[in-house]
Amino acid sequence: MTELPPVEYAVAVDRYLSDAGLAPGSRRIYRIALDTWAWALADRPAPTGPGRRRARPPVLPLALLDHPDAAGRLRTAVELRTTATDPRTLNRELSTLRAAVVWWRARGWLVGDPTTDLRPRPPVGPAAAPLTPDELRALFALRAPLREQALWHLLHESGAAIETVLALDADDLDLPHRRTLHRPGRTPLHWQAGTARLLPLLVAGRTTGPLFLTDRRAPAGTPAADRCPLTGRARLSYRRAAELLATHSRPLTTPPDPAWTLRRLRRS
Repeated sequence: MTELPPVEYAVAVDRYLSDAGLAPGSRRIYRIALDTWAWALADRPAPTGPGRRRARPPVLPLALLDHPDAAGRLRTAVELRTTATDPRTLNRELSTLRAAVVWWRARGWLVGDPTTDLRPRPPVGPAAAPLTPDELRALFALRAPLREQALWHLLHESGAAIETVLALDADDLDLPHRRTLHRPGRTPLHWQAGTARLLPLLVAGRTTGPLFLTDRRAPAGTPAADRCPLTGRARLSYRRAAELLATHSRPLTTPPDPAWTLRRLRRS
C-alpha cells in the first residue's frame, strides 16, 4: 500500500526522524535543526537562546519546499544566521535539512530540492567591525524611507539586538523620555536625538500594533500580534530589514567589500 504524503512539514519531520534510527539525543538535535528551517520558510526569524528549544515552529505545508522562492528563503536564512551561529552548528543544520529532503524526495513527497545551492560555511574570521562614524553619516544622509532611517537610528543608538527592536510595538514607546516602557522581563531601551526625531513621525498616531511594518497587507494567517489593526500590514521581518539595508547601502560600498549588515549598525 502506497504511503500518502503528509500535508504538514512537521508531520514530514516526524516521519523522517522515526525512520532515521537515531538515538534520542540525536533525534532531539535533528528536530531542533529542522524546526529552525521551518521559521526560515515562513519568512520569520528563528528564536535564539534558551527559548529556541521551547518555541513552537510555524505550521507549514511540506509543499512550500517546492515553491519557486523556497531556495531563496533558505539562502537568506543562511546568510542571516551566519552572523550569529558558528559555522560548525550551521553546517550541521544544513546537512540535517539536506538529508531530510533526500528522504522526502525518495518517497515522492517533493519534486525539487531547494537545498542544492546551499554550501557549507567556511570558518569565519573576526567579526565585521561596526560602521565608522563617516560610514554612519553617509548612511543616515541617504534618501531612504522613514521606516528604514528610524530602524537604523534606533539600532545604532540603543545598541539593542535586532530581534528585540523588530519585536517592538507602538505602545512600547515612551517618546517624551526617549525610551521604551518598563515591561516585566524586558530591559528598557534608550535612544538619542536622531531616533527621537524620527519615531513620532513613524508612529503617526498609531497606539498599538508592530512598530516597524511591511509595505503590504499581512497575508492570511498572520498572528494578530504581528499585524497592525489599523493598516492591516505585517511586522517587518529580519530578512526583509537586512535586504533593505543591503540595497540602500550598496552605493556606499566598494567591491569586494561585503554589503553592510544590521549588526554593524550597533555601537562597538
